[in-house]
Amino acid sequence: MTDYLIRGADVLGRGAADIAVRDGRIVEPELLDPDATEIVDAAGLVALPGLVDMHTHLREPGKEDAETVLTGSRSAAAGGFTCVHAMANTAPVADTAGVVEQVHRLGRSAGFTEVVPVGAVTIGLEGRQLAELGAMARSAARVRMFSDDGICVSDPLLMRRALEYVKTFDGIIAQHAQEPRLTEGAQMNESAVSAELGLPGWPAVAEESIIARDVLLAEHVGSRLHICHVSTAGSVDLIRWAKARGVAVTAEVTPHHLMLTDELVRTFDPVYKVNPPLRTDVDVTALRKALADGTIDVVGTDHAPHTAEHKCSEWTAAAMGMVGMESALSIVVAAMADYDFGFGDVARVMSTAPARITGASGHGSLEIGASANIVLVDPSAAHTIDPAAHATKGRNNPFAGVEVTAQVTDTFFYGHRVLAAGALTTPHPAGATWTDH
Repeated sequence: MTDYLIRGADVLGRGAADIAVRDGRIVEPELLDPDATEIVDAAGLVALPGLVDMHTHLREPGKEDAETVLTGSRSAAAGGFTCVHAMANTAPVADTAGVVEQVHRLGRSAGFTEVVPVGAVTIGLEGRQLAELGAMARSAARVRMFSDDGICVSDPLLMRRALEYVKTFDGIIAQHAQEPRLTEGAQMNESAVSAELGLPGWPAVAEESIIARDVLLAEHVGSRLHICHVSTAGSVDLIRWAKARGVAVTAEVTPHHLMLTDELVRTFDPVYKVNPPLRTDVDVTALRKALADGTIDVVGTDHAPHTAEHKCSEWTAAAMGMVGMESALSIVVAAMADYDFGFGDVARVMSTAPARITGASGHGSLEIGASANIVLVDPSAAHTIDPAAHATKGRNNPFAGVEVTAQVTDTFFYGHRVLAAGALTTPHPAGATWTDH
């Protein structure tokens, strides 16, 4: 494997330094052999630990027309992600050790990013019976996060049992907070806009009521709870309250909920149809403040590719979801531009915190001895988001045509340069053994 000297990078936005990579790890520069080292001129670039996405949909197995683990992995590498967590709503559902191990193997075979399967909480995502949580935890995939994402675990007794079960191996339940009885037939945020457009609305309380219930359950059980894609100001208040009480709750926000509002639904462009729905300016502001002050711990993309057949139709028939791994970092930088939010903060919410929450060892650090999962970013490179040029199969990116800065230029995945000067290269040469570093 090639050794690298990343010369003159602005490390975490705190000043220029060299980063030496040898045998897949970050080492002291003097340990490199000058005659066998490739120099990467990183002057003017910011170095961050490889990004970690707690919330992606890679669709395989069963929905390969929308995405595969390989295409999703390449998309992740292009966006600076060295670890992604693949949600369980595949076909078959990732509710057994066999399915999560299949996803795990596909990720290792792809070799562009670490793919960590998320196990389903309930069998078939049906909300009736707990899935094989222990078997998935003991499997080769070593699943630690479980979610029925896209569907709320609405039964409080089942949710309590899941929280109790995963506590035995320090697992975490990631909840899609949506009270189903309050959102039947919902097409967008419940607001003046939904009333004007005549579309059934999804009230904020449908999210907030589940969060309130679940933080109390997590406190009672003494287990870890993660709230997926927080979207309302009221949810922020509840999470802040729970953290003040010492509840072991973490939360994520998506790039699109940091930037977009329900006013865009007036276009009836289905690219803006997402679950949870785009909310109001008040909600967007609350989410940004919460990300800045640490109430919201991480940014998760909720990368959700769809085929044109399922997405490009009339509003009511269109699938919910947006893609976003390749534009996430740029959008976060843009969304947080009015806050005291530097690249150290970007690393915190897009790498260090998600790695800590999920137990993604090997990620989230640029310290000597750490695995060389590194991303380089050109902070001033202006570019236009072009979904047609992205590695994902999904073209349903709501930021198409938007001018942004902070462009990912290079991604090092366990020491292998999978993205070089903005172009994808080759998978990690060690294949299925790359995590042996």
